[in-house]
Order: sequence, then structure tokens, then C-alpha cells
Amino acid sequence: MPLSANDPSKKTWLNVPAGSDFPIQNIPFGVFLTRDDVITIGTRIGDTAIDLGALHQLGYFDGIELTDDIFLQDSLNDFIADGRKTWRLVRNRISDIFLESNPALRDHSAHKKTVLFGLDEIEMQLPVDVGDYTDFYASKEHATNVGSLFRDPEHALLPNWLHIPIGYHGRSSSIVPSGTPIRRPNGQVAPKEGNGPGFGPTKLLDFELEMAFITTAANDLGKPIPIEETAEYIFGLVLFNDWSARDIQGWEYVPLGPFLGKNFASTISPWIVTLDALNSFRVSGPKQDPTPLPYLQQEGAHNYDIHLQASIKPHGGEESLVCHSNFKYMYWSMAQQLAHHTVNGCNVRSGDMMGSGTISGPTPDSYGSMLELSWKGQRPLTLSDGTKRAFINDGDTVIMRGYCENDQVRIGFGECTGEVLPARPL
Repeated sequence: MPLSANDPSKKTWLNVPAGSDFPIQNIPFGVFLTRDDVITIGTRIGDTAIDLGALHQLGYFDGIELTDDIFLQDSLNDFIADGRKTWRLVRNRISDIFLESNPALRDHSAHKKTVLFGLDEIEMQLPVDVGDYTDFYASKEHATNVGSLFRDPEHALLPNWLHIPIGYHGRSSSIVPSGTPIRRPNGQVAPKEGNGPGFGPTKLLDFELEMAFITTAANDLGKPIPIEETAEYIFGLVLFNDWSARDIQGWEYVPLGPFLGKNFASTISPWIVTLDALNSFRVSGPKQDPTPLPYLQQEGAHNYDIHLQASIKPHGGEESLVCHSNFKYMYWSMAQQLAHHTVNGCNVRSGDMMGSGTISGPTPDSYGSMLELSWKGQRPLTLSDGTKRAFINDGDTVIMRGYCENDQVRIGFGECTGEVLPARPL
């Protein structure tokens, strides 16, 4: 089925500001609360939110096999479960509806009043009910930096890292949409000077600049997904800030890995950008040496050229850009991650989320966490107001952005933000 929605020559009758992340070629999917306190599934073009539930009720999706309530739900899970053919049909139809030459909705004022909303009239929700969440550790630069900090540069990568996409199962209940405040967590930290472990608010609160992909129902229990089929089961991507309490994590992670240092909050951007929308930004990933085992071997371009940024904005202050990275740096691709996740027969369901792990690049300004940017606190960053940061302070808002761009079109993700609130007293 052709990706007609991706045609860079298409123009819309809706207003799209210059440099918008959401031209008519994007057509992401999300869930929002309308001005009438109705939750609906929608999309966005420019600064206009579009109620797909209302569009469907008004007959604009006639000819596409959809249930009556497919867009009248509080999550995208059922729509995602319908599969790639349905996603493409719906996305192509939305593109046609909003073409500047199509008068059907453009010239119907009553329908427009029902379907269209300004961004100030809606409240974005979590787009999927995340049943399961896995976080990978798939950036070679990040793994090398962390290994150098906590071991030594000679043994930065553990023996398995170049052979296997490392991951762990995370907590889905604490995944929240952009704009949700994040409470500084309490927890145990390592003993000092022969005393017992300390306890209190984390002093080493960090962000992790990541992407995450959303899957559809993919396989029965016991049936792996071949790597050449993985793209059929990836709906789209979001920006992902996997907040970390480094001191809590450092005390607890042996022998079973991350727990309280990671499960207190993870923030995602609210609009899921489909894999189809990103199709023209596919690129080859880093050369893999040694060659992976056969089930992880891939052909063609499986990485994506997505520019990533992270900024810190103190309460009442100016925003400071602290890093810029790119999703194309990932050593282990999404295809490899999903193939590995299921090679043992693990079943994947609609709405499951897979985090990339921190995405760091080859230069110090492209490191994707404060742990790396400040080199474990040894090299604090200076923000635009003159204050310094080794890690994240109370009152700071972390802002992440991501976009693809060429000489024809820009496809973006909007923002992924979270303000840090003080810990609750115990």
C-alpha cells in the first residue's frame, strides 16, 4: 500500500506555522480531553488538534473497515491492534481530508466546529495503556561512557554487550505524559565510612535522553518474530525521558539491576509519530563488529536520522540547551531489539513500549544524560543564568525535543517535558 500521506508536495488548508513539527506529512496519533470534557483519539496538523472520533461519526472514514467506537476510547491500543494496513488507510485518508484542494470538510463550518480544536482547548493524555515496558541499553557511546566511569576505559563494555541488545523489564504504571510534574524520589543510598546505608531524597537526579517505540500485538507465546518482519509490528515512536536516581540505583542494582532508582517516573511525548511518517529518514546504523548471530543480522537501513535535544529550564529562568544527539547513533536498532526480545518466545502485545536506552553521540556535547555530561559530577555544566548543574535541581524543568528534517519536509515529535518537585517528607 503506497504511503501517499508522505508526499512532500502536499499542502493543507489548515494553518501550519513555519518550522512546525506537524506538517500534513506527519499525522501523528494521540489521545486528548476536549473542551467538552470528552476523551477522544486524535491527530494534529500544525497547531490544530483533530478529533478522529468526531470525524468517524460524521462519515469521513467511510470505506475503511473500522468499528464504530475505534476512536472513542481513552487509548490507542485497539486501533494499534488493527495492524499496519489499517494505520496506513487511516493516515492516508486524513491526509486527503485536509488537502488544500479538498472542500468536503474545509467548507463545512458546522463539521469544522465539531472536529477542530486549538491546542489551548485540549489536554493531552497518555496515548496508550502501556501493558509492558522494556528498557534497552543500546547506545555504544553511552555504554562505553558509563563503563568508563564505573569501571575503567579498558573494560568499559562488558563481554556480552557487542553480542546482545541488553535490556531489562521496567515499570509501566509510572509512565506519564509530557507536562506531568516529577516528584524527587526517596530511597536508600550506599553506606559511607563504615556506617549503614543512607536514606533520603536522591541527590543525583538525572534525565536520560531516549526514544521509545510502541508495538502492536505481534506474536503468540513461544513464537519469535523474525528480524525481517519486525517493522510490521512497530506502530511508531515517542520521545522518552527515563528519569534516574543515580545514587539509589548505584546501591541497589547488584545483583538484579535497576529498581527504585528507575521506576519512580518516565515521561513520554504525547503524540506517537508513526514509523511510516519517518520512512524517508531511514539510515544505516554503525558497523557492528563482531557480526551478530544470525537471528540479529539485518539488511538495509534500520536506523533513523532523528535530531535530539535536551534542555534545562530553572524555575522562572531561561532555558539552556545542554546536549544534542541523534537516534542514528544507536548500535542496536529497533529491529534487532524486537527480534531479540521475542527470540525466546516472549509475546508482545498492543501498546507495549520499548525504550532505546540513553542515546549518546561521539562528542561530549552529545552525551544523553547528566551523568555523562558532568562526568559523574566532576565537570558541572554552567547554565545561561550562571548557575551550575552536575545533576537536576528541584524546580528544574527538563525539556526534550526531536525532529527529522531534509530539504523537503520536517517531521517532529513536539516536546517531552517534566518539572522536578521536591521530595515528599517521610
